[in-house]
Amino acid sequence: MPNRSLSRWCLAACLALSAGLLHAQDAAKPADAPAAAAPGGIRSANIFEIAPDADKDPGYASQTNAERRQVQPGNNAPMWRDVGKGVTGYSSLPVTQAPEAGNLIQPFVQYPGSALTNAGEAWRQVRNHWLIPYGGSLLFIVLLAMAIFYKAKGPLGGHVPDTGRKIERFTPLERAAHWTNAGAFVALAISGIVMAFGKFFLLPVIGTTLFGWLTYALKNVHNFVGPLFAVSLLIVIITFVKDNIANKADFVWLSKAGGMLSDHEVPSHRFNAGEKGMFWWGVTIPGIIVVASGLVLNKLVPGLLYLRGDMQIAHMIHLAAAVFMMAILMGHIYMGTVGVKGAYGAMKTGYVDEGWAKEHHELWYDDIKAGKIPAQRSRVADDAKVPPAAAAKA
Repeated sequence: MPNRSLSRWCLAACLALSAGLLHAQDAAKPADAPAAAAPGGIRSANIFEIAPDADKDPGYASQTNAERRQVQPGNNAPMWRDVGKGVTGYSSLPVTQAPEAGNLIQPFVQYPGSALTNAGEAWRQVRNHWLIPYGGSLLFIVLLAMAIFYKAKGPLGGHVPDTGRKIERFTPLERAAHWTNAGAFVALAISGIVMAFGKFFLLPVIGTTLFGWLTYALKNVHNFVGPLFAVSLLIVIITFVKDNIANKADFVWLSKAGGMLSDHEVPSHRFNAGEKGMFWWGVTIPGIIVVASGLVLNKLVPGLLYLRGDMQIAHMIHLAAAVFMMAILMGHIYMGTVGVKGAYGAMKTGYVDEGWAKEHHELWYDDIKAGKIPAQRSRVADDAKVPPAAAAKA
């Protein structure tokens, strides 16, 4: 015990003496004396921090890498500053295939109204602080609006009784094109939502390992289903474009909001103005943007160099257009399933009852009965159990 107390007293005395000497040394310095800098202009232990007058020091500029390694072991700051400036180094990859292989990171750039930043970091900030939160909020708002509308109105239609007579609304080719494109879209939407938003609602539930495997699998699904969606989208556009051209009846439909707030729908042709708007602004235009940017991200466009900046722009366009497309098509899926009575059966079997056609698309129904649409003249479905007398009248 006495020896231990003596040791502690000696240690305390040494520390006090050292502190006093350091204080006396600092007091002896002139008030305006600059802090001593390490060789090469480095003034602190941070090897990436350079003294303001480092460029004025002729010794720093003339130092070779070998000398710098001797006086500052492990200091690779000059190399990393060159990397940050976009200086190209050596790479064994051919320039024609990987033009940016010699650049470890993108160079720092100055955006209007912002500080000097790295282009890759700027893209990350836009994705994480704009596209992801606002895109997720848009999808949630649309989902909530559909739930409120369904609670308030319930399924639309059903005011005209069925006649038992069926009219072909969609041909087998139209249904095949629709379901192929719809299946590809659902696969892309689910995989895209998990990859973009899954870390917020799925990762905490299933853990990092399972989430990593899941996102890896869905990424491959996303990449391989994308071309199928592109081809089927082109077929859908070509197949349905003729019936989605605006006409006078569409403006009447829009002026009365389609009659959705009343018990009587506004007469329309094969597709009403709302369905035509969905075709153009929910399928065709955003679909083309999504496909074009997706082909760039999949590196399926010949002749492009696929620079990092170009891929980042393509990603932001792809994500924004995909979220917008999903928001619009969520409304289409709602109206085609639980939102309108009998709508799902029309695309499932291809046929609708005459009462349904008269209620929802009266002008289209009148044209068929008048023989103005020979290709879709009224006929009885094979699986429809209609009395012979009713079939004869059809």
